[in-house]
Amino acid sequence: MKRKEWKAITAGYRHSVALHTDGTVLATGDNKDGQCDVSDWRNIIAIAAGSAHIGSSHTVGLKSDGTVVAAGWNKYGQCEVEDWKDIAAIAAGWRRTVAIKTDGTVLAVGQNNEGQCNVGDWEDIVAVSAGDWHTIGLKSDGTTVSVGNNRYGQCNFSDWHDLVGVAAGYLHTVGLKSDGTVIAVGSNKDGQCEVSDWNDIVAISAGSNHTVGVKSDGTIVAVGRNDEGQCVVSDWQGIVAVSAGCAHTLGLKADGTVVAIGRNDEGQCNVSEWSVIGLLDT
Repeated sequence: MKRKEWKAITAGYRHSVALHTDGTVLATGDNKDGQCDVSDWRNIIAIAAGSAHIGSSHTVGLKSDGTVVAAGWNKYGQCEVEDWKDIAAIAAGWRRTVAIKTDGTVLAVGQNNEGQCNVGDWEDIVAVSAGDWHTIGLKSDGTTVSVGNNRYGQCNFSDWHDLVGVAAGYLHTVGLKSDGTVIAVGSNKDGQCEVSDWNDIVAISAGSNHTVGVKSDGTIVAVGRNDEGQCVVSDWQGIVAVSAGCAHTLGLKADGTVVAIGRNDEGQCNVSEWSVIGLLDT
């Protein structure tokens, strides 16, 4: 039931990034650490923006030759990816960057005080997601592995199976099952894990304290913190992908345009002029 997977938008802490069909990258929002300095990137096929509950942010791009570029905050070495090669997928969390190699193994750089970068023994990984202090890997058999902080039970999913997608938030984790249902564990202070009644979902994203899902009909569902209006997406239509940031949400439409809702103090929702955003098969 899973459709084409679209990886052309990403919402960071207080910035937004999009991949153009020509392999260039657009960015808007907070740029105090240079996380939006991506205008010279070329031949990019995937993007990731560090989304944090607090703190600064960075942006990562995967090039068509399997190498990686990064811009932004680098206090913990999260942008030191210039030696990486044979990369098939990337993810950016708070203070770290994670990547899947073509052989299914995983690399990680950045802060590791909670063990969130201890992925050296992972194998057969097909997708990764990096939260603030935990990292999730989806294996080819539909099961998951995790490292990092588990204070709120965000890594308590050893019995999960038949997964086709995973998303790590601040203190919660969300899984998309092959039947279109969704499961979640971890902190539920703002209701971000209340997804048990979701169905017909084809894509998910976890923000700091909210969770968003794309339905097969192109509509959106969202739960969790809504203090900045980041969950006010019920009128969106024709959506093929979503990305949840700290307090804003991005949606990619089938026509290649982008919509945004939520916190916009730094201009992270100023995406109305973006168009021809890349629609990538994976």
